[in-house]
Amino acid sequence: MHITHFIWQRLLGMAPGEIQSGDTLWLLSPRQHMPLLAQRRALMLLNRCRLFAILFSVLTPAWAVIDLLTLPYPLSLQLTALRLLVTAAFIALALWQPMDGRLRSAYRGIALLFATPTLFYIASHLLLRRYHLEGLSAAIGAGYAFLPFVLLAGLAIFPLTLLESLAFASPVLLGFILAGLLDLSGANLPSFGGEFWLLSLLAGVSAIAGISQLAFIIVLVHQAIRDPLTGVFSRRSGEEMLGLLQMQAQRARQPLSLAFIDLDHFKAINDRYGHLAGDQVLRHFAALMLARLRRSDILVRWGGEEFVLLMPGATREQAAQVIARLREQGLGERPDGSGLSASVGVAELWRDDCADWCALVDRADARMYQAKQAGRDRVVSTG
Repeated sequence: MHITHFIWQRLLGMAPGEIQSGDTLWLLSPRQHMPLLAQRRALMLLNRCRLFAILFSVLTPAWAVIDLLTLPYPLSLQLTALRLLVTAAFIALALWQPMDGRLRSAYRGIALLFATPTLFYIASHLLLRRYHLEGLSAAIGAGYAFLPFVLLAGLAIFPLTLLESLAFASPVLLGFILAGLLDLSGANLPSFGGEFWLLSLLAGVSAIAGISQLAFIIVLVHQAIRDPLTGVFSRRSGEEMLGLLQMQAQRARQPLSLAFIDLDHFKAINDRYGHLAGDQVLRHFAALMLARLRRSDILVRWGGEEFVLLMPGATREQAAQVIARLREQGLGERPDGSGLSASVGVAELWRDDCADWCALVDRADARMYQAKQAGRDRVVSTG
């Protein structure tokens, strides 16, 4: 616990209460990220990848003018040809990078973004080592050695986990090692070791910068998608989650169930005991549900005393069993100490032939009203 607090508050500059220390794993690997965070981060990565590609597509050919003016023939022409090829690759990446909000697309874009200049660095190194440059030409040629440093510094603009940072920095480091091995000798070994140490240090600093960005994104996403009273997902974020889960269910042909939960006689609690007491009942209900749900289940406050429980991967029968278990364990208490009850409607995307998530919610909502009309405190999953 002390280690996670140190990471959040000292290394990342987070104030106490801004983020949960249990979310530390989110900084190490993207596997723990919720779908909403993954989608929003993927879009941010894709946008920054495109921005980087546009910048490189402008700066890369511009430097060719300096090469033509300072470097000997035919080296200058060879480097210019390489630059034009690299520029074409950056332009293609900027124009045809799909903005679909998927991490796979973001990974592919960043990999191409860093692989292109890394290959250019190795190819230019092979060309430059064949010439003995002096004076201004030697200074311009030496500038090519700084390309790996520029790349790893640029990695800092991407909000990446630790594993992602290592994955994208490793090819650049390996490219530097490969280029260094071509000229490695006993005389320049200390120089190469110092440069590699500095490059590794820069990779570490960029990784910390990316992790810090990710930490603040996590904070902002938590604040934006949560209902401030109960801490569960808000309706707006719940609708986003439903859209994502619907696409995933349709792509993989997996079940997606939903339970529409309406707390019985909740208005009477507010009228008799006041809204503060009603708020406490809602918070207690939400806390109980969150403690008992599966990790993949998602609880959304739909409005007032209405909640929607998303159960990806669960059939209608399995969803009904989950609701039955929750009701058996208890949904909480009313201010007078009596048990809290709810009317619940359950629906499933495929089993109920729902065209989209809106139809799924409507079907569960209609069944919830059937439960209320039948006397409340019950579950309706058919009809």
